[in-house]
Amino acid sequence: MATKSKAIAEYTVFSWAGKDKTGKKVKGDIKAKSQTVARSELRRQNITVSKIGKKRKPIFSNGKKISAQDISLFSRQLATMMESGVPMVQSFEIIEGGQKNPNMSKLINKVKTDIQSGLSLSEAMGKHPVQFNELYCNLVAAGEKAGVLDELLDTIATYQERTEEIKGKIKKAMYYPASILVVAFGVSALLLLKVVPQFETMFKDFGADLPGLTVMVVEASRSLQEHFFKYLVIVVAFITGFIMLKNRSLKFAHALERLSLKLPIVGNILNNAAIARFARTLSTTFSAGVPLVEGLDTVAGAVGNIVYKNAVIKIKEDVSTGHQLQLAMQQVNIFPHMVISMASIGEESGNLDAMLAKVADYYEQEVANDVDAMSSLIEPLVMVLIGGIVGVMIVALYLPIFKLAAVM
Repeated sequence: MATKSKAIAEYTVFSWAGKDKTGKKVKGDIKAKSQTVARSELRRQNITVSKIGKKRKPIFSNGKKISAQDISLFSRQLATMMESGVPMVQSFEIIEGGQKNPNMSKLINKVKTDIQSGLSLSEAMGKHPVQFNELYCNLVAAGEKAGVLDELLDTIATYQERTEEIKGKIKKAMYYPASILVVAFGVSALLLLKVVPQFETMFKDFGADLPGLTVMVVEASRSLQEHFFKYLVIVVAFITGFIMLKNRSLKFAHALERLSLKLPIVGNILNNAAIARFARTLSTTFSAGVPLVEGLDTVAGAVGNIVYKNAVIKIKEDVSTGHQLQLAMQQVNIFPHMVISMASIGEESGNLDAMLAKVADYYEQEVANDVDAMSSLIEPLVMVLIGGIVGVMIVALYLPIFKLAAVM
């Protein structure tokens, strides 16, 4: 039987160069599902494309890159100025003048120039998909269409601030265990390289067989001293290879994302974070007047995990055929009962965006609580781990001395 499910094309960033309707040479980046779609979108913007191709990810970047925090701060500044009645171009000039990051200043200048040439704000931002993603541009376009751009910019700024806050919690949850392992390996290496050799010279004068634990520690010390740079190269090569494989192989990255959801403690945090992003993004798009199906399409790219992305795509397909949102959420069997119930109440009462916002608030707080609890749990574990390493080393080094003292 033929498969009914259809593969959803991944969005790709393409770099392009060409001429605008005035004949001026222009270039930039565009996010699209294929090169053909990218060309069509550029033609719609009256740009004659001379060169286009996939944007390559540089291994080493030059200068200070534009961070999500830079975009979040820019959004808040622009929202505040628009609400105060400052004209758009003047707002861009003021914000540009206060930038410390030269790359962010250049980006603001490019968007301002495009607006001055006649493009709308959403169109101008759409030429920079790496910094202003599909969700951002869709919300700005909705605000322009409804004549409430200042309100939508404030909504975007709030959304980005909360999203960055939750990302910060996730990074803390992931980096904390990693930092412990680094410290543990560092302490072990220091002891093996600096402390154990001092005792080894003393053991040579004993003239007796060393205990098994001591022999094991001494051999590990010798091996590390003789092959230190070889081990260092292996570790660095492994970490570099892992990062490059994760960045360049979609299958490997997706496998890691699936695995991460099953990890103890951390998996629960990642699940809650994905639900929070789902609820916050859908609430934001729906309140901005974006149709539910179109909003779900945007949400799929914002949840941050392939398992939830596939679930949202399935929900979108069901909703587009006439199913209620809460029923479609039940079918994917991934959302907790509370989330589905809140979505059901929101649909029945006509306050879906408000109910989803409450869900997002709840799960964002859950992530914060889980990260704090994990931090409290890990701190004593760090002491136990490092204390255990040092303790084993000390016992191994002093066992021969105790043995010698017993004989004498």
